[in-house]
Amino acid sequence: MFYFTVGFLALIIILVVGSLRVLREYERGVVFLLGRFQGVKGPGLIIVVPGIQQMVRVDLRTLVLDVPSQDVISRDNVSVKVNAVVYFRVVDPQLAIIQVANYLDATSQLAQTTLRSVLGKHELDEMLAERDKLNVDIQTILDQQTDAWGIKVANVEIKHVDLNESMIRAIAQQAEAERARRAKIIHAEGELQASEKLAQAAAVIGREPAAIQLRYLQTVTEIASENNSTTIFPIPIDLFKGILDAVAGGGRRADSAVPALPARTAGESVPPVPSKGKVRT
Repeated sequence: MFYFTVGFLALIIILVVGSLRVLREYERGVVFLLGRFQGVKGPGLIIVVPGIQQMVRVDLRTLVLDVPSQDVISRDNVSVKVNAVVYFRVVDPQLAIIQVANYLDATSQLAQTTLRSVLGKHELDEMLAERDKLNVDIQTILDQQTDAWGIKVANVEIKHVDLNESMIRAIAQQAEAERARRAKIIHAEGELQASEKLAQAAAVIGREPAAIQLRYLQTVTEIASENNSTTIFPIPIDLFKGILDAVAGGGRRADSAVPALPARTAGESVPPVPSKGKVRT
C-alpha cells in the first residue's frame, strides 16, 4: 500500500510538472482540447494537461521574410530580376494556426506572386524612380490578402533591380544624352544673358564716350598685373580720326582739280580723231 501511494504521488507530481508551460511576453499558445480549439493563452505560466490538451506556440514579433529574386517582364517588355524583403507579424494567433497550414510559407509564396504581378504593370523607369509607390502598392495588396490569416504586413521594400549589360549601357547612353542636352541649354541661356548684358553695356558706352577709355585703362591694368614679357596696347580708332579726315579731304580736292568734259548738246556729234597716217589727195 505504501509503495502504491508513493507511486501515485510521483505520477501526480510528474503530470503536474509536465503540464506546466512558460510563455514569454512575445509568445502566445493556441490550446486544443481533444482536437478542438479551446483558446489562446499566455504570456506567463500556463497548464497544459498531457494527452488531453495540445499547445502550439506562436511568435508575435515582427518577422523578416526575404523574397528571392523574381524574373519580371515590365510593361515596356524589359526583362529584369527583382528581389524584396517583407516585414510582417502575427496579430491573431488563432487564425494564423487554424486558417493556414504554414503561415510563413504561405506569406512567402504570396509575396513572390504579388511582386511579379505588381511590377509587371509598370515600366522600367517607374521601377527605378518610383520605388516608394511600388512598395506601398505591394504592401497594401499583401496586407489585404493575409488579413484572413491573422497576419499584418507592416512594410515591403524592393531591394535590387538587376538589369542585363545591354540595358545598363542603354541607360548610360540615355543619361549621357540628357546631361549633354542640359549642358547645351545652360550654355544657350548663358549666351542669351551675356548678349543682353553686352547690349546694355554698349548702350551705356554709347551715351558716355569716356566709358570706353576707362574700360581701356582697366584692361591695360589687368594685363600689366600678370607676369607677361609682352604687353599689347590696343589703340582706339579715334586717335586716327584727324589723319583719316585729312586723307579723305585731300582726295576730295584732287578730284575737284580734274577738268570736266564739255557737255554735249542735243544733235552735236563728236569730231573724229585725226589719223596719224598720211592723208591721200
